[in-house]
Amino acid sequence: MKSILMISLHGYVGANAELGKPDTGGQVVYVLELAERFSRLGKNVDLVTRQFEDQPEYDHVDENYSVWRIPFGGKKFIRKEDMHDHLKKFVTNCLAAIKKERKKYDVVYTHYWDAGWAGQKIAEELGISHVHTPHSLGWWKRHTMGSDMDEVEMEKTYRFKERIRKEYFVYQMCNFVIATTLPQVDLLTKQYDVLSRNCGMIPPGIDENRFFPVPSKENDKVRSKYDIHPNDILALGRMAHNKGYDLLLQSLPTVLELCPEARLVAAIGGDSDQDKQGIEKLKTLAGELGVMDKIKWKNYIADEDLANVYRSANIFAMPSRYEPFGMVAIEAMACGTPSVVTVHGGLYDLIDFGNQALFADPHRPIEFGAMLSMPLLYPKLRNELSVEGARFARRNFGWTGIAKRILKIFDNSINQQSMESNIYTH
Repeated sequence: MKSILMISLHGYVGANAELGKPDTGGQVVYVLELAERFSRLGKNVDLVTRQFEDQPEYDHVDENYSVWRIPFGGKKFIRKEDMHDHLKKFVTNCLAAIKKERKKYDVVYTHYWDAGWAGQKIAEELGISHVHTPHSLGWWKRHTMGSDMDEVEMEKTYRFKERIRKEYFVYQMCNFVIATTLPQVDLLTKQYDVLSRNCGMIPPGIDENRFFPVPSKENDKVRSKYDIHPNDILALGRMAHNKGYDLLLQSLPTVLELCPEARLVAAIGGDSDQDKQGIEKLKTLAGELGVMDKIKWKNYIADEDLANVYRSANIFAMPSRYEPFGMVAIEAMACGTPSVVTVHGGLYDLIDFGNQALFADPHRPIEFGAMLSMPLLYPKLRNELSVEGARFARRNFGWTGIAKRILKIFDNSINQQSMESNIYTH
């Protein structure tokens, strides 16, 4: 197996990803890191994405790896929920470009349902195997959000029926589904009828060269640069309903009752109008809760500053309503920052509570607030979580090891496809 066609269609995918832009977060990091590690391991990689706005056709990363943009759906940004209307055109354009460039691939590796649906059609046309990573599952997302949104409004916004129908097709037809968490594997077999032999779990990875602990004296210098205090709690990520930042604000009164010196650093969202509206709603809620003066609002953190911002905080908070995995928490842990994560996600199942991290239900603000307060109240506990959390993150989630495990799945899928082809031709 020498050549990989990776497909990730939504958001701003590029050699230097514009993280924080709409639909451009953890999945884009995941895809770019894997593409780079596949390249380091001697594989040829074309990472295909959508060309829009004024983006170039190619980002040539190195001699083995390029980001290749195929135009479809016009010049404007398209939300991932609205990709349904444009996928057939992408398949046509992509296949035409592959044939024009005379490119040959051994496997198609797709990400999220939009690329998965298109990638299955492309793999069938090229007669090669298709491996898919969902990143999140429509069935789970719809059922988790059900109590928080009007059903008609939810369907209009997220188009779950169309998404789940396409997901079912992809998961049934592709050679293998790589879930990022154990609960995803369970849902794939129970809700999508995937055969257990056709799916498995490999977690996301972290860049071991960026995310690591540093001595506390070094941290003191860094804090002043980013205006982060020793008792600060950090929340960081895209502005999205599922991230549960409103639930985190509701837990702050409990934190402040136990630790009056605490403060929240909210590094949330980007520059889009949608993000700004979301931040304004959070600020209104903070005012109603009487915690506005205990929050430091920051815009999305630049990639080169990310590790230092993680290290500067006392605690990292991940209060998501649902979270397929929670890469940001693993990155924070790798930097030696104790993390309190949601129980509504895959990371929860892997954590040894009180040793590597803490977890709580963000829907119960007193519970979540109490867990956030523990490392502030008990320095010995904080040190334990810092050391063991970093060990756990780095040993289990380095990207090169993750890439090697995925390459084995590619090889198995290619062998299976070859055997099936021989049977049919004879």
